[in-house]
Amino acid sequence: MFSSDQHASTDSAVQAQARSEVEPKSAGGPANDRSPPEPRRRRTPLDSASAPIWIATGVLFLLSWVLEPSSVRHSALLGMLPFAAVLAIAAMGQTLVIQQGGIDLSVPGMMSATVVIVTRYPSGDSGKLAVALLLALAITVGAGVLSGVLVSWVGVTPIVATLGMNALLYGAVLDISGGTPRTTTSELFKFASGKLAGIPNTVIIAVILTAAVAFVIKRTVVGRRFEAAGAGLFAARAAGLEARRYQFAAYVTAAALYWTAGVLLAGVVSTPSVFQGDSYLLPSVAAVVLGGTSLLGGRGSVIASAVAALFITQLDQFVLVTGAKQGVQNLVDAAALAAGIAIYSVPWRRLFEALRRSRDDRNGGVRESADVDRVTHVERGAELAPRPYE
Repeated sequence: MFSSDQHASTDSAVQAQARSEVEPKSAGGPANDRSPPEPRRRRTPLDSASAPIWIATGVLFLLSWVLEPSSVRHSALLGMLPFAAVLAIAAMGQTLVIQQGGIDLSVPGMMSATVVIVTRYPSGDSGKLAVALLLALAITVGAGVLSGVLVSWVGVTPIVATLGMNALLYGAVLDISGGTPRTTTSELFKFASGKLAGIPNTVIIAVILTAAVAFVIKRTVVGRRFEAAGAGLFAARAAGLEARRYQFAAYVTAAALYWTAGVLLAGVVSTPSVFQGDSYLLPSVAAVVLGGTSLLGGRGSVIASAVAALFITQLDQFVLVTGAKQGVQNLVDAAALAAGIAIYSVPWRRLFEALRRSRDDRNGGVRESADVDRVTHVERGAELAPRPYE
């Protein structure tokens, strides 16, 4: 029989052994000597899907400085940055629409309508500029509301809805302007071409709008729900999100951004044409694609789209400085769009894996066939070999 002290020591030993088996031990010592968790590394722009456009933009400016230094001089940059800012604002609107799985082909009509109204109605009188701005805002936002209703509530395909809206806006532009351009008012030209601490006002406005939209999309509950609704319509409905509201809000907000871009464009160009917005449809889509926004909706970044707008504008300037014609510039924009689609939309990893599996299967079949032929040859040789005399 055991004494009470022996029983106590036995129980404590069993409990210690049980604890040692349950508690995981680290490689460097006892279980309670655990190393503190590593600090979480803060994500940078180069860690995301938008890394290629950041790298490409830096490489482009480096090549421009080496091959065509005149394209990156101070005067050339001051002339390029306002147009890059206009394109960045238009690309932000396009980004919001594409994040909801759509596309907006009414960008030229909205920007051209804004340019015509803010130049035609004042007719050089800066006192009428405020009324012209409000009138242009009402028309563009109204067009965005109609496009949003057609796409999100009626169920019209985004391409059809926005293309039809663009045609309506073009009709309004021709009716208002009569095909004749007007000169920008002095106040609007002074504001759009002005600078603050050496930085063009258009660039400051573009940076503020980009930061504000990016904060709302990435840092607020509404923005996260906006991305979730764009990532999957049925999944969003299953999660209790009304996806149609976010689709509608995307078109309305994009229209307000197109209005802002049109106002700045009317101020930068002293005598804009009646179809000044025509040259912003393809670049706005290219900027969104190059920025890494998924054409299927959901994932996207307005900051990356703004950087891509800078890339496209500098690329156009580089091409023009080389003496190429306007048609070459359009081809370069199309090539940039194709490159963005190839980088972000083509599943290269799955394609390479499929090719590798196909090659392995083909090589395996050849080896198997060779093994079968060798075995058959051996068997036939054994059959034809002379048998020993019995």
